Amino acid sequence: MTATAQRVLRQIRRDPRTIALLIGVPVGLLTLLRYVFDSQVTTFEHIGAPMCGLFPFTLMFLITSIAMLRERTSGTLERLMSLPISKASLLGGYAIAFGVLAAVQAAIVCTVGFAWLGLNAAHGAWLVGLLAVGNALLGMALGLFASAFARTEFQAVQFMPAIVFPQLLLCGLFVPRSAMAGPLQVVADAFPLTYAFDALSRATHPGPLGRTFALDVVVVIGSTLAALALGAATLRRRTP
Repeated sequence: MTATAQRVLRQIRRDPRTIALLIGVPVGLLTLLRYVFDSQVTTFEHIGAPMCGLFPFTLMFLITSIAMLRERTSGTLERLMSLPISKASLLGGYAIAFGVLAAVQAAIVCTVGFAWLGLNAAHGAWLVGLLAVGNALLGMALGLFASAFARTEFQAVQFMPAIVFPQLLLCGLFVPRSAMAGPLQVVADAFPLTYAFDALSRATHPGPLGRTFALDVVVVIGSTLAALALGAATLRRRTP
């Protein structure tokens, strides 16, 4: 498990474009968002703080799905599966590697957002950071699972509008779910990102967190474990 994590981290360290995507893109987008709402500070605070936790979900899904696809198509995964290593250990190695990247990304984005761009969180930036790491792990798990259905990197990218964008649109970030049509509210309740956004919203606004916050966190964790289990089911010894 540790060896797999170290190998993945070494590969990413040698890829400056991936590092730029992980760190530079979310910081740049958050900064851009700050000046888009330059005359509407309240709007930026309402959207910006949750975005610190949602950026890692989106980017980790993209990076993980592409990285895992490379493992499959290059034959690396097939060679690893021929070794006396369990699927859980192999998947755990990927989870550790991308979890480390998620923690670094969340720390940098939250530092820029709360220390430099003036964001505030009623329950502390540290809680937003923890939720961001959890969301990144959710994106990682979904990316591992989605990679099984792609044959090229272009196909992996195409899963973004199919899996990520609907969740972003319906989670309540842009429009309160209560203002959506009834069928859309039902669909939103089935998406894990809805609960991730609810947890972030409660962490950034005044008021007690309550049981609903705990439920949101449990759903996100459960969805992550379920996606990892489905991803493990796709890890089989085969040649693309």
